Amino acid sequence: MGRGRVELKRIENKINRQVTFAKRRNGLLKKAYELSVLCDAEVSLIVFSNRGKLYEFCSTSNMLKTLERYQKCSYGSIEVNNKPAKELENSYREYLKLKGRYENLQRQQRNLLGEDLGPLNSKELEQLERQLDGSLKQVRCIKVIS
Repeated sequence: MGRGRVELKRIENKINRQVTFAKRRNGLLKKAYELSVLCDAEVSLIVFSNRGKLYEFCSTSNMLKTLERYQKCSYGSIEVNNKPAKELENSYREYLKLKGRYENLQRQQRNLLGEDLGPLNSKELEQLERQLDGSLKQVRCIKVIS
């Protein structure tokens, strides 16, 4: 006996929504992988969470080639010829650089909130402590002035 159809509407409970997102995202990534292996299909999948975190899968080793192929099929060869492969490659490099920077900022934010402190060494922890002390002093100064 199968499950009934799930009503498609936004999940209001934040925790349930996040759990559902994680489970469905993993299922979607698994399906993309299976499709690529079983059918020898070229598959790329890009998912952004509601917090902007990127999740991606590419069945080939080069996402850029798959994106170029998609662009050729979707927008026609005229528009692709206006953007040489070098420019697309530069855009992809810029994307990877920004992705790394974004992930680094997310990690720093989690550290400032007291999360994911395990991988930090003593020097990084001291730097984090100084940063928090400086921020606390700024807040106290603003509070005194107000």
